[in-house]
Amino acid sequence: MKNQLLALLLLCLLIFSCTNKYAEVINLESDYQIIPKPKSLEILKGKFLVDEKTEINCDETLKNEAGYLSEILGLAIGKEVPIYSKRNKGNIILKLDDKVSNNEGYELFVEYDKVVISGKSPTGIFYGIQTLKQLMPTVIEKKGVLEGELTIPAIHIEDSPRYNYRGMHLDVARHFFPVTYIKKYIDLIAMHKMNTFHWHLTEDQGWRIEIKKYPKLTEVGGWRNGTIIGHSPGTGNDQKKYGGYYTQEEVKEVVEYAASKHITVIPEIEMPGHSGAAIAAYPYLSCFPEEPTDKNYSMLSEKSKALQKAGTPKVVYETWGIIKDVYCAGKEETFTFLEDVLSEVMALFPSTYIHIGGDECPKENWKCCPKCQHRIKNLSLKDEHELQSYFIQRMERFINSKGKKIIGWDEILEGGLAPNATVMSWRGEKGGIEAAKQRHNVIMTPSHSCYFDHYQHEDKDNEPLAIGGLTTVKDVYAYNPSPSELTEVEQNYILGAQGNVWTEYIGTEDYLEYMVLPRMTALSEVIWTPQELRDWDDFKRRLPNLIARYKALNFNYAGYEGGF
Repeated sequence: MKNQLLALLLLCLLIFSCTNKYAEVINLESDYQIIPKPKSLEILKGKFLVDEKTEINCDETLKNEAGYLSEILGLAIGKEVPIYSKRNKGNIILKLDDKVSNNEGYELFVEYDKVVISGKSPTGIFYGIQTLKQLMPTVIEKKGVLEGELTIPAIHIEDSPRYNYRGMHLDVARHFFPVTYIKKYIDLIAMHKMNTFHWHLTEDQGWRIEIKKYPKLTEVGGWRNGTIIGHSPGTGNDQKKYGGYYTQEEVKEVVEYAASKHITVIPEIEMPGHSGAAIAAYPYLSCFPEEPTDKNYSMLSEKSKALQKAGTPKVVYETWGIIKDVYCAGKEETFTFLEDVLSEVMALFPSTYIHIGGDECPKENWKCCPKCQHRIKNLSLKDEHELQSYFIQRMERFINSKGKKIIGWDEILEGGLAPNATVMSWRGEKGGIEAAKQRHNVIMTPSHSCYFDHYQHEDKDNEPLAIGGLTTVKDVYAYNPSPSELTEVEQNYILGAQGNVWTEYIGTEDYLEYMVLPRMTALSEVIWTPQELRDWDDFKRRLPNLIARYKALNFNYAGYEGGF
């Protein structure tokens, strides 16, 4: 009997030692290189083993997030990681918890025998999973079975974002990117705990969204007959037809995919300027429908020149820059057209916001247009700037009537700001400061820190062609979106910040990624992490972990070795 008890005791000790082989592991600081930096991080002893016994527990409302995590882990260990909704089942627990104060915040506990991610909402849970991914080996990003064990270092994190609006923009009008790549771009946004994709869909050089009531917008406006070669004004024209557009079904697909990653898609339909592609499709929208497309005629493609000689004056623009041919503000037909377009757009996007542009609208045509001048006189407006304010405010009333709000670039301040508008400040911070002082919401995106179409190294001769300017990774990281000129109350109107990617000179996916990474990574910490916790040298120490993940995911990026 005594021998049997001794054997049983030895067996129990053996089992205990086996189940605790990860409990006393002392972890290295290098295991915790997380970006954006969490608000609170405590390193614990031990590691959690992901193996065939690993199971996920969650309630029904978190099945999307549980499925996402199950796929990540299952691919890594080569076995399905099951999901259960029964209590006390599973050693990875996802749970909603009202004790987490911020709606996008989360708490993450990793111990040797369990992982618990708590959040006030599914969004918080999703961000906790993003952090958990960064704690795992980089090779999991390759979606292949690991050699050896998959372990996660023990940790306790309490985290939430500094700003509510954390965005990335992409101009698909100058250069078009297919749905498959838009989804990849959304994955990149999610990886950085950003929550907004600003989709710039219309421009002088291309109209990219199907509008069923106006088919010529994509049949004509979706294609240009050539593109300038080199830096504007160009050294020639490539004479190649270029374009593309998204069907409404494709738009729905993108919106749904983004929602699964807790990302809101905000469409931008430019007005009253940057409207050349729409005018090429429907010339009556111009103040002067019979006048030919005028920008840099010597660089126009031979096909477009032939069209103009044959009596088709308006063509989709093939050069970059500011175009004087804009929507006529004096015609009722213009507003009917835009209301029709926006009605179809708003039906596709559940976002609260619709971006209506409002930037870089020359007033020369309005000054010469009898209908625009009649509108100014009839409404007792002071000048063309107030006419633009009338234009924006009228469109805002229509959008508000549909339960939506507008965002506009900071030029919408000129002539008087629309009552409920949110201002996106791009020409420095001045517009954002002015709007916040007027108690309007603001999204900061100043070109000096947030324009990722700028050069990123001083040695521009060894850089791909860019629009100009210089915005280094360090410039991005140094940015504080809450200007000191604002009072504490006024700073509450700063919703957050956004990185902008204008694609005049960015025509391929590799090129786009090179311009975005790692500047986007720096911005993600700017808009997530409390200002007092940010440190440039510390960020640089953590950056290689993300760089390794770029490589594993086949993202191109600008080299960071040797400093920024």
